[in-house]
Amino acid sequence: MLTISICLALLAVPLAPVTFNKDVAPLIFGHCAPCHHSGGVGPFPLMSYADARKHASQIVAATQRRYMPPWPPEHGYGDFADDRSLTEKQIRLIADWVTHGKKEGAAADLPQPPRFNSEWQMGPPDLVLQMPKPFRMPAGGSDIFRNFVIPTGLEQTRFVRGLELRLSNTRVVHHANVVLDRTQSLRRRDGQDGQPGFPGMDVITEAAANNFDPDSHFLFWKPGSVLRPEPDDMSWRLDPGTDLILNLHLQPTGKEESVQAEVGLYFTSHPPTRFPMLIQLEHDGVIRIPPGDRTFTVTDSLTLPVDVDLLAIYPHAHYLGRLVEAWAVLPDGSRRWLIRIPDWDINWQAVYNYRHPIALPKGATVRMRITYDNSAANPRNPNHPPKLVTAGNRSEDEMGHVWLQVLPEKNATAGEDPRLPLEEAVMRRRLQKYPADFLAHYNLAALMEMRGKLDEASAGYRDALEVDPKSATARNSLAGVLMLQDRLPDAIQQLREALRIDPGYLNAHYNLARALAATGDLDEAGRQYAIFVDAKPGDAAAQAGLGTILFHQRKFSEALAHFHEAARLDPKDADVQANLGAILAITGDLPAAAQAFERALRIDPNHAAARANLAKVRQALAVKN
Repeated sequence: MLTISICLALLAVPLAPVTFNKDVAPLIFGHCAPCHHSGGVGPFPLMSYADARKHASQIVAATQRRYMPPWPPEHGYGDFADDRSLTEKQIRLIADWVTHGKKEGAAADLPQPPRFNSEWQMGPPDLVLQMPKPFRMPAGGSDIFRNFVIPTGLEQTRFVRGLELRLSNTRVVHHANVVLDRTQSLRRRDGQDGQPGFPGMDVITEAAANNFDPDSHFLFWKPGSVLRPEPDDMSWRLDPGTDLILNLHLQPTGKEESVQAEVGLYFTSHPPTRFPMLIQLEHDGVIRIPPGDRTFTVTDSLTLPVDVDLLAIYPHAHYLGRLVEAWAVLPDGSRRWLIRIPDWDINWQAVYNYRHPIALPKGATVRMRITYDNSAANPRNPNHPPKLVTAGNRSEDEMGHVWLQVLPEKNATAGEDPRLPLEEAVMRRRLQKYPADFLAHYNLAALMEMRGKLDEASAGYRDALEVDPKSATARNSLAGVLMLQDRLPDAIQQLREALRIDPGYLNAHYNLARALAATGDLDEAGRQYAIFVDAKPGDAAAQAGLGTILFHQRKFSEALAHFHEAARLDPKDADVQANLGAILAITGDLPAAAQAFERALRIDPNHAAARANLAKVRQALAVKN
C-alpha cells in the first residue's frame, strides 16, 4: 500500500507547462534562426516569441514532416558535424507548446537570441571584390551559364581561409562556383559577345606545370549555404596576378533581371601545411531516364591508390533524384557507409563535413549509387506528363555526382606529392568511362608533364588534340613539352598553329618568343615578346626576355629599360639583377652596375656570374679612381 500511495502521489504532481522562453526558444534559436533571420534565406524571421507564435502551426507541420530544419542525410550512415536535425523528443516538445496554448514563459528563462551579420555571414571580409559590371538577364529562355572575370589586384601572396559570396539577386541564381585563373588566361574571352563575362559551364584555365593546384576546396555557393572557414593549416594560396572566375548558373524568372556579385575573402597569415583534394564520383554519360521509370540507377567507383582521410562529402542531383548512397569497400571486404539520403531534394543540397575524418586505406574502393524516379508519382518531377530525361547542366536535365574532399597521407618513401597518384587514378578512371574526354586527356597529360614523364605527356596532349584539334590551349601545352625535349621546330609549328586558331592567345606568343630565341631568330622572337609585353607589361619574365633579345641585338639602351622594369617587378630575381648589372657596365654606369651585382649576390650568394662581374667592375672603378 505504501508503494501504491507514493506512486499515486507522484502522478498527482502537475507537469511544468511548456513555454517558449524555457523550452522552445533554445531549439528555434539553434536550429531555425541561422536561416530565419532578417537578411537570411528563410522566408520569415524566427528571432522572437512573437515570430514563433505567428508561425506556430507552420513550425509544427514542417518539423513533424521533417521538412524543417532541413537535414536530408539518414542517421547512422555517416557522422556529420553541424547536424541541424531535431530529435523526436524535441519535435514533440514543440508540438506540446502549441497544443497547450503557446505560452511565452518567464522573461528570465529566455536565452540570448543569436546575432547575425546581415551583410556577411562570417563577418567583415579582409578583401571585397566585385564583378566589374552587373549582368542583365532576358525574361525567358533556358538556363544561363555565365563566367565573370574578377581581378584580385593583389600585390603580394595571401592565404585564404574563407570565401563568401554576396549576390544582389538570389532569385535568379541556382548555384555559383569560383575558379582560380592563376595566369589570367581567360581575360581575353571577357565581353567578346558584348555582355560582361563569357558563356560556358566547364572552365579550363592554365597554370605553370610545376604548380599542381587541384580544386581542393568547395569554392561554391548554394541557396541556404551555411558557411564555415577552413582551418588555418588548410588555407589556399592566392597570388598576385590571379583572377577569380565566378561561374554562375542563372535561371530566367519571366521578367528581365539583373545580377551583381561581391566576393568576400578572409585571410590568414599562415601558409597551408595540409593540402586536401576533391575527387568526383559520377557517370552522367549513362543518364537516359525513360518516362515512368521509378528505379533508374547510376553508379560509379574509384579504387584509392594511397591512404586518405575523408573530410567532407557533397552529393548532387536534380529533380528526379530520389535515393543517394555512397560507401567505401575496405580491402578486407567490409563496408563503411559515407552517406545515405533517402529523400533527395535539390533545394537542400549541401556540403556535409564529417565530425571526425574517416580513414580510408590504400586499396579501398569508394562507391556511389543514385536512384531516380521519372514517374508521375514523384512530386518534384518538373515534367507533366513525364518525358525522357538525359544528362545535362540545365535544371530540367539530370546529373549524378558525389564529391569527396580527401586529405591524402604523405608517404615518406614515395618522395612525391601524394595527390599526384590520386589525380592520375581519377583521370584514368574517367577515361575508362569516357575515352573521348578532352579534359581528362589534357589533365592527365599535364600531370605526366609535372612528374617529368615527357613522352607520356606529349602523347596525352596529342590524344586531347585528336578529340579537339582546335584547342589552342592543348597545342600551347604540347609545345611546352616539345621545348623541354629540345624539339624546337615541332614546338614552333604547334605554337604557330595555336596562334592561327587564336591570334590573341598571349601565352602562345610568349612561348613562341622563347622557342624562336633558342633557335637564334632574334628579330621574330623580339616581335613576339613585344606583343606579350604590350598586353601584360607587369610580367617580369617577359620584360627580362625582351631585354635579353635587345641586349643580343646590341640595343643596349632599350634593353636597359626592360631590365630596370623586370628588376622593379621582381626584385628577388638574382639573374635579372646580374643581367641588369651587365648592361649597366656595358653602358658605362659602373657604380650602378656594382650595386646590381651586389643585389644579385645578396639574393644568391653562389651566383658565379655576378661574383665574377662584380670583381671586374670593382677593379675598373679602382683603376678609374
